[in-house]
Amino acid sequence: MTLLNIEDLSVHYGLKTVLRHVSFTVHQGEGWVIRGVSGSGKTTLARAIAGPDKYTGGLNISYDTRSNLPAKTLFVESWYRFTNLEGDRNFYYQQRYNHQQRRDTVTIARELELYGQTYALDHTRLQALITALDYDRVLDEQLFEISSGEHKKLQLIKALWLRPQLLIIDQPYTGLDVKSRGRLNELLNAYAREGGTLILVSNDTELPACIQHFAVMKNGGFELADAALVFEEKTLKPLPEFLKEPPQYTAPTLIDMKQVHVQYGDKQVLKDIHWQVNAGERWLLQGHNGSGKSTLLSLITGDHPQAYANDIKLFGVQRGAGESIWDIKKRIGLISPELHWYFDANATVLQSLASGFFDSNGLYRQLRYMQKQQLNELLKFLDLYDVKDELLTTLPLGKQRLALLGRTIIKNPQLLVLDEPCQGLDQQQTQYFNKLVDEISKNGVTIIYVGHFETQLPACITHKLVLQDGRAIENTRQ
Repeated sequence: MTLLNIEDLSVHYGLKTVLRHVSFTVHQGEGWVIRGVSGSGKTTLARAIAGPDKYTGGLNISYDTRSNLPAKTLFVESWYRFTNLEGDRNFYYQQRYNHQQRRDTVTIARELELYGQTYALDHTRLQALITALDYDRVLDEQLFEISSGEHKKLQLIKALWLRPQLLIIDQPYTGLDVKSRGRLNELLNAYAREGGTLILVSNDTELPACIQHFAVMKNGGFELADAALVFEEKTLKPLPEFLKEPPQYTAPTLIDMKQVHVQYGDKQVLKDIHWQVNAGERWLLQGHNGSGKSTLLSLITGDHPQAYANDIKLFGVQRGAGESIWDIKKRIGLISPELHWYFDANATVLQSLASGFFDSNGLYRQLRYMQKQQLNELLKFLDLYDVKDELLTTLPLGKQRLALLGRTIIKNPQLLVLDEPCQGLDQQQTQYFNKLVDEISKNGVTIIYVGHFETQLPACITHKLVLQDGRAIENTRQ
């Protein structure tokens, strides 16, 4: 039975054509994956199928009236968008660590309860999904407190609890650790066995067995493809001269933590952490979703108030000795999924990169001549110069992330904190960025790199810290 039939579908945003004459058919119970480089039209196609994006051409969904699954199409976005109790999305980055403001959004448990009530869903099935994705431990947390991987799990639990006849998931594995990816594939296979039809928008290779149909998007066009997707390796341009200069270190040891603990009420998030990072070292930070990585990084970047209650020296200065959060941030370049969520939606690409000079959420100051020179060099180096005046949010997700990566390195800081920097990037962009990190590392910059997969890491890594349930279980030199 034909569930989805698309004929000559096109999508235009103003004068820009994003999808061009797409035609294909999906039968009930099939599993599809749609691949392609960032900006090729993958997400636009998914949104057109799920609605309400406008399009020209034919698009028809014919649900099976005999199926036990709801006659619905559900599109799971790459990011989870949520509001506070007043219906506002105006969160700020440090808010997730501020205990006094922890009642601004509903808890995960309440969010799921409301979702179940809306669609009259069976709670027995919900508990099975929570157990499979190891989600019990965050049920009492609020939406803005959890990590990007835990947000993704929430999206997936909702989708698989609803079990629509057609399920479309954009970037299903974003932010998930290795174990969670395997569990997700098992759940997707179970959904397919129940008669569900699945379309994944993903360039990942470790796919569920139910995926048997492959397509690739190229410049808004749609082509059937083999299982393997081969990307051309992107050549790295010569590094801008200012990034060849060594950082101006203010101390030989940048981070010195002794017996660090972080606790919310009875819940311990970090337990007895000892960690020293010296100038020029390049650390890999790993751990499963919820292991404490984001909290540990927030102590370093100055965003967590409990830093003052611990024995922590940053750049040779004891926390609480009078230095401001901006004294810390001016020495650090940071990129993380959470920073991306909270970034100024009205900033252009140029403003986004330039804000890295001032550690601001958008550009609010005039640039000096040398800063303008560095900005232009970096825009050209990252192939973003032609879109520098466009709003960051209008770019494909991968290009948005590249722009924020540029923001991270623009001031050539002492310490780069790269928290899952390639989340949302395709394979080609990931290889390109990691080569960039390797090239930048030659100037002696200190790096903390958070990444789940050994095959998608820079070659320059020299040290490794692994967290499990808030404790360091590995602290080694590579």
